[in-house]
Amino acid sequence: MAAAAAGLLSLSTAIPSLSPPLPRLRFPVATMTMSEDPIREWILSEGKATAITGTRSVGGGCINRAYRYDTDAGPFFIKTNRSIGPEMFEGEVLGLSAMYETGTIRVPQPFKYGALPSGGSYIIMEFIEFGASRRDQAALGRKLAEMHRAGKSTKGFGFDVENTIGSTPQINTWTSDWIEFYGVHRLGYQLKLARQQFGDSLIYEKGQRLIKNMAPLFNGAVLEPCLLHGDLWSGNISYDKNGEPLILDPACYYGHNEAEFGMSWCAGFVGSFYDAYFEVMPKQTGWEERRDLYMLYHYLNHYNLFGSGYRPSAMGIIDDYLRMLGA
Repeated sequence: MAAAAAGLLSLSTAIPSLSPPLPRLRFPVATMTMSEDPIREWILSEGKATAITGTRSVGGGCINRAYRYDTDAGPFFIKTNRSIGPEMFEGEVLGLSAMYETGTIRVPQPFKYGALPSGGSYIIMEFIEFGASRRDQAALGRKLAEMHRAGKSTKGFGFDVENTIGSTPQINTWTSDWIEFYGVHRLGYQLKLARQQFGDSLIYEKGQRLIKNMAPLFNGAVLEPCLLHGDLWSGNISYDKNGEPLILDPACYYGHNEAEFGMSWCAGFVGSFYDAYFEVMPKQTGWEERRDLYMLYHYLNHYNLFGSGYRPSAMGIIDDYLRMLGA
């Protein structure tokens, strides 16, 4: 949903205040007792630079500001938000960290996030020079599948913190059953938002009927919690100067791997992408019947974010499934 990353400006917004504290953090968080410029302090200490040779704004957007810091230890990518605290970037850091640690597909390595003494927050991460786009979709499909295969959870479906999908809160409460998780925390949450924002009782009632009757769509599927990027559309996919695919601005959680393709309607995936993906993560029984179910979450989110133009697509998917299921 939110286009951004190394070299571009994030459109993601604050992680909601209902996020539970993470039991353990892998990245240091700056506090208000630090220097007046914690970004500079980190770069010149833990960042192993002795001089900052230049800074410039990169990308563009309406939520955060993004900068490139050039140093004698190489460039760094910085995002700041002047009005929201460190929780702004917690979900992004933890998602990038989880993907990075799989050692599969390339993502910008996050280094630190924290509070700005004047108010607001920042994140420091690896700066990646982009190359030509869409250079090798087969490599993208293969690397993504390798991440799904490597990134597993013993806690069930969910994530350690809540995050956002675009600017919509994404609830990641750990749940042992995928069908329950997807019904309650993905489709159900979006349906409630549509009813609250637009008074749309019809899509809510039909959507709830679908949730109650969708279990047969998963017959024969292997439902294991895989690490998902969560918001994989064309704006969050790029390639570095060597043509290696990289993915950016995650809305990570552990879910059924097929849910990763929910944004395929605006990701531009071609046949070679899917062929390479399924060589690593074999296609499961009923895949074709579930594709639109996973798209529905994102159509509902677009309806809630951008208005009624997306309602017909969401309602059409719901109606088709209700007919298919005889519900």
